[in-house]
Amino acid sequence: MEKWNLMAVVVLLGLTVRWTVSLNSYSGAGKPPMFGDYEAQRHWQEITFNLPVKQWYFNSSDNNLQYWGLDYPPLTAYHSLLCAYVAKFINPDWIALHSSRGYESQSHKLFMRTTVLIADLLIYIPAVILYCCCLKEISTKKKIANVLCILLYPGLILIDYGHFQYNSVSLGFALWGVLGVSCDWDLLGSLAFCLAINYKQMELYHSLPFFCFLLGKCFKKGLKGEGFVLLIKLSCTVVASFILCWLPFFTEREQTLQVLRRLFPVDRGLFEDKVANIWCSFSIFLKIKDILPRHIQIIISFCFTLLSLLPACIKLTLQPSPRGFRFTLVSCALSFFLFSFQVHEKSILLVSLPVCLVLSEIPFMSTWFLLVSTFSMLPLLLKDELLIPSVVTTMAFFIACATSFSIFEKTSEEELQLKSFSISVRKYLPCFTFLPRIIQYLFLISVITMALLTLITVTLEPPQKLPDLFSVLICFLSCLNFLFFLVYFNIIIMWDSKNGRNQKKTN
Repeated sequence: MEKWNLMAVVVLLGLTVRWTVSLNSYSGAGKPPMFGDYEAQRHWQEITFNLPVKQWYFNSSDNNLQYWGLDYPPLTAYHSLLCAYVAKFINPDWIALHSSRGYESQSHKLFMRTTVLIADLLIYIPAVILYCCCLKEISTKKKIANVLCILLYPGLILIDYGHFQYNSVSLGFALWGVLGVSCDWDLLGSLAFCLAINYKQMELYHSLPFFCFLLGKCFKKGLKGEGFVLLIKLSCTVVASFILCWLPFFTEREQTLQVLRRLFPVDRGLFEDKVANIWCSFSIFLKIKDILPRHIQIIISFCFTLLSLLPACIKLTLQPSPRGFRFTLVSCALSFFLFSFQVHEKSILLVSLPVCLVLSEIPFMSTWFLLVSTFSMLPLLLKDELLIPSVVTTMAFFIACATSFSIFEKTSEEELQLKSFSISVRKYLPCFTFLPRIIQYLFLISVITMALLTLITVTLEPPQKLPDLFSVLICFLSCLNFLFFLVYFNIIIMWDSKNGRNQKKTN
């Protein structure tokens, strides 16, 4: 009973922080003609309620795609329609066709914030609690501490409640998928992940680890016996879930193609806004967007993404394990973020979710990564006037992690999961004993630099000739951090000795 009381207090604290952040202004408030992401979500409710399904993704006099046209998969549209029915019941003016454009009121803000909170309560938070309760080899107090730290992660709170989106829905479905396949509920896990992809197409960042893990399971069971049966069941589950989600858009070929064009807008180019990936950072030195034709940019982006994630995926297929699956989720999502085509700054949340899942295993590095991920979105957060909420939530998260996991005491080779790698290197360099110390110094440099750059950005005006100087520096610094983490997580995956030991015990 005491355990559940403590869990309830933790969840209540997480909800309180979320609601407090939501009391701030929202993306685009009072800024015509586009008004921001808050208006996008409201506008999708307007469109899905007032127009037939066949017109949701097409340009028309009633649906100007240049004004926040739908560009997410069908489940997002259905969710918008569900919210629209509730909005219609409360106040029809909120979703009136054309006349509701740019609608702003305190009552509508309360309604929209409540829809995010309800989505959190129904999908994301239960998945977090169940995942942490299923963690092995840690005490009940540590499990509750894990729930607290994940629920206090500032990046998701600031984007969903400050900037205003529903990332907790797709991330929640993805987490249910991770739970399912990790606990051998493979069909339910596959269904949950299909729902995640059909809510936000960026969940494709996690698709290869899911595919490789499940394929590895089939290989392990034997493709001439149980493995083949499992493969058929998984295939049927995936196909059936996609057909059900897309059924209204399969009536005509052009309808399906138009939805796909909206989901994958390659015309926008290699990148748009300042984002902490390799292409935006590298453009400081070489303007790839101006030098290379778009089809070459796509090919280069695809090749770099594939090469960076291939080793981890191959190993996961050959040696499937829940632990390897979690770390491969991190590595693949980070590869997509750094190298893929048309990445948004908010896409770092797709990397942050699997990092939250390994928080109890590598608390020092996970906490560091999650701090950097929030910092990388600073230009967007400042644009939305979220400076104070971002500072407060970041400090709360850092204190929670530092006290719950004693992160500064978890920097040995063993705690950093680098012992196998260090032993391999010491065969050739016996003096290679300084890696933990280097990582500690890098952490200090990273945190101090992030704090100084944040202070400079909010207190000084950039030079007139370089108005984006601070934003570019934030992206570049964050990108350097992310490249370091990509190498780190791949080292853990490729030198993972725990999987081998566990498999021997099982055998």
